[in-house]
Amino acid sequence: MADVAKHVIFLGRVQGVGFRYTARRIVGRYELAGFVRNLPNGTVEMLVQGSIEDVANCLRDIDEAFAGYIRDTQIENVPPNPRYSSFEITF
Repeated sequence: MADVAKHVIFLGRVQGVGFRYTARRIVGRYELAGFVRNLPNGTVEMLVQGSIEDVANCLRDIDEAFAGYIRDTQIENVPPNPRYSSFEITF
């Protein structure tokens, strides 16, 4: 079971720039689960859960990879969801 889960909304120029695929690749460096998807309003939504350290490192890596694209990041702590055992791009 995951220690922590974060619901994240990335704002800025985050669609049409390979964001979801790069995020999935970055998440793959860690033992994390959840999903990433584009939202109709032009933002990207992500649920990421795992150890506190892995989640923090993953989010830092995504921020660094998309420093010129992310204008703001909204992060909310949520309860871990046992439904997610891997990390997927959803639609």
